[in-house]
Amino acid sequence: MRFGILGEIRAWRDDGAEAALGGPARRALLALLLVRPGEVVSIDRLADELDPGGALSAHALQSQVSRLRTALGPAAAIERAGAGYRIVVAPDDVDACRFERLAREGRAALGDGDPGRAVALLREALELWRGPALAEVDGGETARSAAVRLEELRLGALEDRVEGELRLGEHRAAVPELRELVGRHPLRERPAGLLMRALFAEGGQAEALVVFEETRRRLAEELGADPSAELAALHRELLSADPSPSPVAPPAQLTSFVGRAEELTEIAELLRVARLVTLVGPGGVGKTRLSVEVAGVAEGEVCFVELAPLRDGAGLPQALLAALGLRGNGLQPGGGPHTPVDRLIAALSGRMLLLVLDNCEHVVEEAAALAARLLATCPRLRVLATGREPLGVIGENVRQVRPLDDEAAVRLFTDRAGAVRRGFTADPRLVRRVCAALDDLPLAIELAAARLRTLDLDDLAGRLDDRLGVAARGSRTADGRHRTLRSVVAWSWDLLSEPEQRAARRFTVFAGGATAEAALRVCGTEGETLESLADKSLLEAAGGGRYRMLETIRAYGAERLDEAGERQSARHAHARYFLDLARTADPHLRRAEQLEWLRVLAAEHDNLLAALRWAVETTDLATALELLASASTYLWIRGASASVAPYAITLLDMVGDTAPEGLGEEYAICVLLAASGTAGRPVWRRHRAAAEKALAAAWPGTRAGRYPAALLLWLMRNASGTDPRSAFALVSSQRDCPEPWARAVARYVSGFGSLGEGDAEAGERALVTAAEGFRSLGDRWGTALALDVLAGLAGGRGDRARAIALTDEALALTGELGALEDSADLLVNRGDHLDDPAAAHADYASAADLARRAGSPTCLGAALRGLGDIALREGELAEAERLYGEALQRIDPHWVKSLGNRVRTLAGLGLVAEARGDRPTARKRYREAAEAAGDPDRLRLMGLPQPVVEAVSER
Repeated sequence: MRFGILGEIRAWRDDGAEAALGGPARRALLALLLVRPGEVVSIDRLADELDPGGALSAHALQSQVSRLRTALGPAAAIERAGAGYRIVVAPDDVDACRFERLAREGRAALGDGDPGRAVALLREALELWRGPALAEVDGGETARSAAVRLEELRLGALEDRVEGELRLGEHRAAVPELRELVGRHPLRERPAGLLMRALFAEGGQAEALVVFEETRRRLAEELGADPSAELAALHRELLSADPSPSPVAPPAQLTSFVGRAEELTEIAELLRVARLVTLVGPGGVGKTRLSVEVAGVAEGEVCFVELAPLRDGAGLPQALLAALGLRGNGLQPGGGPHTPVDRLIAALSGRMLLLVLDNCEHVVEEAAALAARLLATCPRLRVLATGREPLGVIGENVRQVRPLDDEAAVRLFTDRAGAVRRGFTADPRLVRRVCAALDDLPLAIELAAARLRTLDLDDLAGRLDDRLGVAARGSRTADGRHRTLRSVVAWSWDLLSEPEQRAARRFTVFAGGATAEAALRVCGTEGETLESLADKSLLEAAGGGRYRMLETIRAYGAERLDEAGERQSARHAHARYFLDLARTADPHLRRAEQLEWLRVLAAEHDNLLAALRWAVETTDLATALELLASASTYLWIRGASASVAPYAITLLDMVGDTAPEGLGEEYAICVLLAASGTAGRPVWRRHRAAAEKALAAAWPGTRAGRYPAALLLWLMRNASGTDPRSAFALVSSQRDCPEPWARAVARYVSGFGSLGEGDAEAGERALVTAAEGFRSLGDRWGTALALDVLAGLAGGRGDRARAIALTDEALALTGELGALEDSADLLVNRGDHLDDPAAAHADYASAADLARRAGSPTCLGAALRGLGDIALREGELAEAERLYGEALQRIDPHWVKSLGNRVRTLAGLGLVAEARGDRPTARKRYREAAEAAGDPDRLRLMGLPQPVVEAVSER
């Protein structure tokens, strides 16, 4: 017989039938005996538990025992033992005992590093629960203590199971359960820690830090305690997570590398001593594959940049920024280098990295100029380039990539043939004949071998003889090899069915590959056709559900597209698809799912640019304007707005000074994007007034426009202008707008208005409301902006703990968004709030490292200012002066957000002079700080030393 006390009291016979136990008294009696099966429970205790009022006599208890024995039958013996009773059953027949055994074994398995077994045991244990322990027993202390003990064990087992699931990588599924668990047990630290780990693993560093802060606050308010050492250590671990994005790695290869071991070793060794190596050779000879293999054995960091998607050299610096994971700007405008090249130099000047520039032939002049400049200014940088001709840069080491030797060509053909035809064997002489006809070019060999899925080798050799007419006598000149490869591509193409040819030629409009869904839509084909093209090596499966086409094949297919007269329709279908994608993504970019959609659009960045370029070139103004507007939130959060600025400027030249009918909001966003480039100032002056009028018409305050991000971007762009009042009024008027993100932006802006009027309390209330609004939507961008300001306010009134907590949350958000310079800025802010000099020094040093990686001189200047403060505090005057001097050279004096750091740097130089007894220099520096600040109250809010404030008064 089996017994259950984890829920209602139950007993089941061996055949599964439930035993009729009778009324509540008998069920409670059975439960009390089953709490410790085999142990004696005294008559007095049983009587007290069953009837706390004391009315149950020994005779009545004996009667209940007798009836229970009858109900259970011989399967379970209830014995009289001394002054009490006990039930004789196997412990595993009682669900509570079985639960405890399984829970112990599960925890042990977890401790032994076997999470799979642990999770299985713990799930089995928890499935035994049918409700609260001893649910029907309303008795005394024994029942209550037993129920409490079992519920605690249940909670521990649940935590163990979730920890096991997290170790198995099941993070996302665990989050809802952990949230519910933390809600029911807000003072229990282990669920909070598990929730923090699960959120962090899913990219929710900010949410994880919020969980910690909420737990810390509850512990302090309700228990007067601090978080445990374990939870505090986890908090530090999450804070120290490196937010730096990784450079693009070489593309993963799905096939073996055959025949170039010596070349691989030679080039890898050459790159140890040479800083620029260029691999040259005809198309299809294997330059890209060789560069991928060299990158795979290189020491240190590698960044692989595929230049084939570029249609001209103007976008080359932006392509390098994107491949390095760098942004063209921060989440707020200003404060950085003015060109992508400046940012590249700043980011790479002290970094040891191998930069691979693949397929330079169509942008060779621009690639040569950029490589030369980067190598001249970045002493630890090395460059490996591939193309059909050298770059022509001083110091370049050129290596000709030649066709495979005879043996390697045969091995490559045999290897690829074996992949499409199991157990492939053939006469080596016939294979050699085929390879010779193909000039031993790897791409030609792969295309031919792929045909063995449907052709015999003899048939293949005959068809190649007919097609090439040079069997076994391939030309060895570069032009001859190019003709051979083109002939093989044409031969492979001609063997395709008409639907396959149509899909292949239409695929050539994609830049940087395509998802299966995009290919199906734009090519107007079916999934089987794409798979067939991949089987025949006309397409490559590039991972992540994407397809790509080698540049040699793409060039041939593009010619066929023109011949078919389909280029216009294919490009139009391509542009419509990516406009639809951008429209779909836009609202999600201001919600909790924004990280996922940022990744989607980042993967399609080249396609978005290609679609925009086509729309501009064909003067399809509506498509171009809508595409820019729909992608604007993505472009700004990703820091890539400068990549579209040239197109936006060209578009505005076509549009003129008046917004097109029905596209006013799109026109205004086009003006904003045009102004984000280095050549945007004249465009801004020309179009600003018309753009503001169009934006105001789209957002009257009573109804929502289509693109809420335009409001925040408009205010940011106007904030440093001569008269930002109209922009402020426009955005503030959205307080009652039906669009929630726009309302949060309005509160954010209103907060600054109240602060400017001297009403700090109202300003902080508005900013708190804004932060809550952004946070409720899951938007990291707006939340980080609001938290940054709130942290500054908290620090200004001396509430350092709150300032640090708010900064921590903002830091996690900027880290998730990959905004390195914003993270660097926040680290400096946190260092300013810390009392511990060692901790502050660590934050300033981390900020300096992030600023260097981001290529942001202004943020680096702020970090150096902080390090200068530490040096000054420690009495190292020479070091402080050096650091302040370097900071002053880097801080952008025209950026509003860097004002505080410039003032503090000048004040620090004054304090250095004061410490040396040079009072005139000190007063000069103090006055410079006062002039930079402009307002004595602003200096006091910065917490600057009293001598600086006094200097303002004297001025």
